[in-house]
Amino acid sequence: MAATGTAPGGRRGELSAYARAGFQHLTAARDGIGALAERLGDCEPAALLEGLAVAADPDAVLMLLLRFAETDADRLVLLDAFGWRRLCLLLGASPALGVFLLRHPGLIAGLVARDGRLPSGEEARAELLAAVAPRGEALAGEAGWNALRVKYRELLAGVALFDLVSAGSHEEMPDARPAFEAVAAALSALADAALEAAIAVGRATLLAEGSAPRVAPDKLADLRFAVIAMGKCGAEELNVVSDVDVMFIADGDERAATALAREVMRAIHDPSLELPLWQVDANLRPEGRQGPLVRTLGSMLHYYERWAKAWEFQALIKARASAGDLQLGEEFVAATRPLVWASSNREDFVGSVQRMRERVTEHIAQDDVPYQIKLGPGGLRDIEFSVQLLQLVHGQHDEHLQLRGTLPALRALVEDGYIARTDGERLGEHYRTLRVLEHRMQLRELRRTALMPRDEEGLRVLARASGLARNAAELTTLWDTVRREVRELHLKIFYAPLLSAVAALPDEEFVLGTEAAKARLASIGFVDPEGATRHLAALTSGSSRSAKIQRNLSPVLLQWLAEGTDPDFGLLAFRKVSEANRNSSWYLRLLRDGSLAAERLTKLLANSRFAAGLLESHPEGVAWLERDDDLAPRDPKALLSEMRSLGSRRSSLESAAERLRGVHRREILRLAMGRVVGVLDDTDVARGLDGAHTAMLDAMLIAIRSHHAGEAEPPELALIGMGRFGGGELGFASDIDLIAVTRGGAAASAAVSPAVRMVTELRSLVSDPRFPVDLDFDLRPEGKNGPLVRSLESYRSYYERWSVTWEAQALLRARHAAGDTALSEEFFAMADPIRFPAEFGESQLREVRRIKARVENERLPQGQDPSMHLKLGPGGISDVEWLIQLLQLQHAAEHPQLRTVSTLAALEAAAQLGLIAAEDAETLEEAWRLASTLRSALRLWNGRATDALPRDWRDLAGIAGVLGEPRDRTSDLIERWHSVSRRARAVFEREFFGYREDALFPEVQA
Repeated sequence: MAATGTAPGGRRGELSAYARAGFQHLTAARDGIGALAERLGDCEPAALLEGLAVAADPDAVLMLLLRFAETDADRLVLLDAFGWRRLCLLLGASPALGVFLLRHPGLIAGLVARDGRLPSGEEARAELLAAVAPRGEALAGEAGWNALRVKYRELLAGVALFDLVSAGSHEEMPDARPAFEAVAAALSALADAALEAAIAVGRATLLAEGSAPRVAPDKLADLRFAVIAMGKCGAEELNVVSDVDVMFIADGDERAATALAREVMRAIHDPSLELPLWQVDANLRPEGRQGPLVRTLGSMLHYYERWAKAWEFQALIKARASAGDLQLGEEFVAATRPLVWASSNREDFVGSVQRMRERVTEHIAQDDVPYQIKLGPGGLRDIEFSVQLLQLVHGQHDEHLQLRGTLPALRALVEDGYIARTDGERLGEHYRTLRVLEHRMQLRELRRTALMPRDEEGLRVLARASGLARNAAELTTLWDTVRREVRELHLKIFYAPLLSAVAALPDEEFVLGTEAAKARLASIGFVDPEGATRHLAALTSGSSRSAKIQRNLSPVLLQWLAEGTDPDFGLLAFRKVSEANRNSSWYLRLLRDGSLAAERLTKLLANSRFAAGLLESHPEGVAWLERDDDLAPRDPKALLSEMRSLGSRRSSLESAAERLRGVHRREILRLAMGRVVGVLDDTDVARGLDGAHTAMLDAMLIAIRSHHAGEAEPPELALIGMGRFGGGELGFASDIDLIAVTRGGAAASAAVSPAVRMVTELRSLVSDPRFPVDLDFDLRPEGKNGPLVRSLESYRSYYERWSVTWEAQALLRARHAAGDTALSEEFFAMADPIRFPAEFGESQLREVRRIKARVENERLPQGQDPSMHLKLGPGGISDVEWLIQLLQLQHAAEHPQLRTVSTLAALEAAAQLGLIAAEDAETLEEAWRLASTLRSALRLWNGRATDALPRDWRDLAGIAGVLGEPRDRTSDLIERWHSVSRRARAVFEREFFGYREDALFPEVQA
């Protein structure tokens, strides 16, 4: 070859130049290039080295070139610098093609001088058909096979060279990913052309003298024969070397068709002088290897209509008429497309596809798993299965998704909102990366492989050939990163619950505004289909990405909403939440891609007006639905710290209060959401409510004190929790019972007045227009008629002189809630002898019994059925708490275990002490828990606090919906309550009043 440049100077400089060029055996390279230069005449070693430097494996290329020079040096000499570099580039990536060119050196000049474009499908067919029919008639037998294979490999070498140089300068190893789709399409076109040429050779072979079997000319002439490409070839994403999956369809003599199909396969892959091209695999045909090799169109359609399994329809996504009678092939494809896109309606379709993907992984040899670029976790199959499953599930109603190719389908899924744009872009980039690596590995030896090299040298050559990394270490890092990210995205997409939900929907499609759509909405439970369609139109109208995503989600969301108690309200609330989060990119992505969020949101909105109302004021709370931990109660210390910090940073007391109310409302919402979706139980809710209320009260008091600090020294103030708040046993329907304590003498009104102003201001500031918060001080001495705040001495004086038994009983659940802890401790030191009296005689017992009977007679709402009242009715909350409190009044002085503010803790202690039978304690606990649960559930359902169990079936269904119980058996709730409360009442009457079943105490009768 004509060459320019100078030889590397000096031994050390010379060898370093070979190292920079990529040689591993430097001395051998220097000697080899010297020998090559001699054989090529006046070539300079530096010029030869310049071309070899672009090769992925210059050592292997040098060996091949030396062999070329021995047999046909003149052809190499004729190459200019451009052609020399292109030849080195090709041989460095594919020594196997170099061996092929050794056998056919006459192809070199034309190959390296190609115009840099890929042949079209028509051009490839024409060239291959001309190669197998040089005189107008196709060659028969092995002569035809060899002519086909030589021309195919010549064209393959041209495609490979285009791939190697198209994405960058031919002087450097380019990144081939941008050219992948064009290259894969060209390889598919070559396969089509090879099959077309093989049909011509096969027909000639069957007509040749002495052929076995020999087919009558008229039968072959009348035979319509089509090849259907499947898999990557059908998708026009073929590998360099891969099985080409096909099916054969014929119209005519079946014996002739089968013989022709066998000849087509032999022409491609049977042993001969020229090596086989690839395996023609017909095992995707109906019944696989057990089924006939060729079927008629009618037989094919009959099979797919009656017997085909889910995986067979998945395979048909990529079916394409490839060769032969293309019209016949297109008839098959057109007839099966509706079956493909309707296949997701089959029972457990998504599950069957998911299990099939898992079986593929299970069949990989364990040692190969970390190196499997195709079948292993994070490999090509993960991407392909993810895309195909989404296509099959959504493609029935979205024609944009009815595409064969993985990358075109992935782009359509992103464009129509089924996959997040960033996720789709990452999957597409990783797919190209994996396919380029696969191409380069297969190109090297022209053999099918999908295993990453395990040795350093193999990785180094692959890195240089692909242009994706500079060395083995970088390539290994890239492979690990791609594999990890692909696996994460696959698991996120492939196992998303929305897929199963969409696939399980009935065939009817929601078409906005149609009568059929309204009828469908009515049939699944919407009371106002007109209103529902308006809300849907507001959510899904337009061509924006968010509207597309909402359209994709709406059928499943409607189905889930319909499973709730009030789907109409749920849809309205969903619209409000969606509009509030309109500008939040995470919102729709969370609904589409989240494993739980969408279903949980619909359950929440259709079953809880209380939670839906709070969510309107804090719509970003939807994000919590994805993780159980986000729905758990906040740590009380962290919450208190947050509230104190927020309150201290505000310029005015009103703004501080507004911010504190917002945080408090946020935490109540978190608890409501967690309870409705089943993450939290009543104990968790009580703990969370206690933390939220106490943090708000404490932070609010600090804010009040700090904003009035300049006026006068604010008085010391402590808030004492009472009732269920004091016991830490709050539900959503519970009041916040408090009493307030300050310092000062028994009659020190001057000290009390500022404290009264603080408490009055506190009550005003905690009042939330979006979420009613009522601080109830009615359990203070003298009730509503007594002063709102008393000094510690005033409490002491009152309790010593005027206290009655019920006030001592109320103190049993008193504990510090907010404010001055030292003051609270002094209060309890004063209160303990009162609530845990050393003596509790018969008169006190009779007083407690008398007050309880009076409460039952007077406080129960007029006209209310006592058996339905969860608090004051027989066996209700009041019965259990009064009995436990009586035991505490009687025995807590003697037994410290009973000195607890918790009803259930005191009940457990009483049972352990033998003050009540264990079986009776279980009965009381069951009644107390059930009543508390039902009260909270009713508040969550309709947003109203009430103590009575409703009789209206809709409210009962609402309670059942909140509790996750069947809504069609609402009578079971009432029956269960009556059963539990009757047993609890029997225990209460026996233990509290000392009743026999046939007698009543006189004081109660009075």
